[in-house]
Amino acid sequence: MSVWPVILADADLLLRPLRLRDGASWREVRQRNAEWLRPWDATLPAPDPDTPMTFAAMVRQGNREARAGRLMPFGVFSQGRLVGQVTVGAISWGSLRSAYIGYWIDQAHAGRGLIPRAVALVGDHCLGTLGLHRLEINIRPENVASLAVVRKLGFRNEGLRERYLHIDGRWCDHWLFAVTAEERPQGLSAWLSNPRPQHGAQVVPRGE
Repeated sequence: MSVWPVILADADLLLRPLRLRDGASWREVRQRNAEWLRPWDATLPAPDPDTPMTFAAMVRQGNREARAGRLMPFGVFSQGRLVGQVTVGAISWGSLRSAYIGYWIDQAHAGRGLIPRAVALVGDHCLGTLGLHRLEINIRPENVASLAVVRKLGFRNEGLRERYLHIDGRWCDHWLFAVTAEERPQGLSAWLSNPRPQHGAQVVPRGE
């Protein structure tokens, strides 16, 4: 199954593969948001200082993995301006049909509902068009803004993953949130527009 390239749109919001000509914009956003993103960005336990990945190498690697059906790295654009990324990773097919979603946004555009809309678009594509069954989002307990995203989209809290991911130089705990196709037959975008009560216990931590 060919899953890439993909372009998703909703009014002023556009999600598409990053291109080499996006390099200057991407570097400017990342450099300006370095302190804002550092507490949440994944890091390597033993990085190689002699071979840092350039933007061009990141785009080429992302496209290779995407064409192989293992990854979907989207640039998020609002009114034509690059404001963040949403990445679908660890895509598994066969009897699992699962993936995780990760995201970041320019601080200047945070709080405007762009990332919930972007994740909803991506989720609808994954659970609908692609036929995946389950999506996961892993969030540090301190990341209040990101916890608000899964709350708006109605993801279930499945518990704490201790020392799950290497962040900012250390192994950090993450809450695991998930949703399955059966839980969103109308899609995540429809849920975002008209949220409904969940059946059973639905405990979403608020940064504790």
